Amino acid sequence: MFLFFLSSGMFLGWSLGANDASNVFGTAVGSRMLRFRTAAALCCIFVILGAVISGAGASHTLGKLGAVNAVGGAFVVAFSAAMSVYLMTLARYPVSTSQAIVGAIIGWNLFSGSPTDNTALMKIVTTWIACPILSAIIAIISYKIVTLIILRLKVHMFRLDEATRIGLVLAGIFGSFSLGANNIANVVGVFLPVSPFKELTLIGIHFSPAQQLFFLGSVAISIGVITYSKRVMDTVGTGIFKLSPVMAFVAVWAHSVVLFLFASQGLEKFLMDLGLPTIPLVPVSSSQAIVGAVVGMGLLKGGHTIRWRTVGGIAGSWVTTPIFACVISFICLFILQNVFQQTVYLP
Repeated sequence: MFLFFLSSGMFLGWSLGANDASNVFGTAVGSRMLRFRTAAALCCIFVILGAVISGAGASHTLGKLGAVNAVGGAFVVAFSAAMSVYLMTLARYPVSTSQAIVGAIIGWNLFSGSPTDNTALMKIVTTWIACPILSAIIAIISYKIVTLIILRLKVHMFRLDEATRIGLVLAGIFGSFSLGANNIANVVGVFLPVSPFKELTLIGIHFSPAQQLFFLGSVAISIGVITYSKRVMDTVGTGIFKLSPVMAFVAVWAHSVVLFLFASQGLEKFLMDLGLPTIPLVPVSSSQAIVGAVVGMGLLKGGHTIRWRTVGGIAGSWVTTPIFACVISFICLFILQNVFQQTVYLP
């Protein structure tokens, strides 16, 4: 029965792959520097590696928001978030999976009468504001540094084209790893408290129950990348602001750095050892990061050619997604409990 209920998490993973792969390679594909097939293959490989190796960090904060304690409830939460993301993907908007899962968890809290951890909620909501701003700042600084290097070295046009292509591939690989590490918590995080998986050792490599869940979720993400992500790549790559190849590289780089900062347990430990403030390990929005980077560079160029109507539509989807997911979650929990007689929460 657990594998049946986990199917909603797989659906959410597919939706995330269909939507958020555009944030990693959309600018590269949109600027014609990389073929979609190559981008999809690289994205799949490194999303899985990022999820299995570094996926644990962000899942802890999400778990504090609401401890879904029944597998039926976890099924509905993941399904509600997936439906929200899927519907936004149909509309070609790079929606936030993080916002969808948060809204669905709050719907479960409201239905079950469980308290919402306001500290965890405020930490997550704060990152929704900080994420695009931080990404825009990193993109602006990085773009100025890159253009300065190009001017100083007087790079030939053909060499610049080749270097940019390589940079886009490397930035996409880094972004895919960061996406898997940061956003896998959105896909299967609600299933961690109810997972029946045991410790597993294969070829001398130890896999925890969480890593096994992360692997299954990342495979679902990969299927979404292959089957449906090309539609949203067009919106991100060309719909907001016409990017040059160098700008495309900087956008992916800035997006990837932001995701990595909010997912790295190693960085958190390093800052703690130095006695410095740590960055919260939170599943931030990959969509907000890439859009923030693209808008940041558009503003650097004067902001006149930014398609503000597209940006407004994307921002509107960020506002409606958690509300939409919360309502769907509450209604589906009611139906599952009262019509299908399934346990959706344990008092």
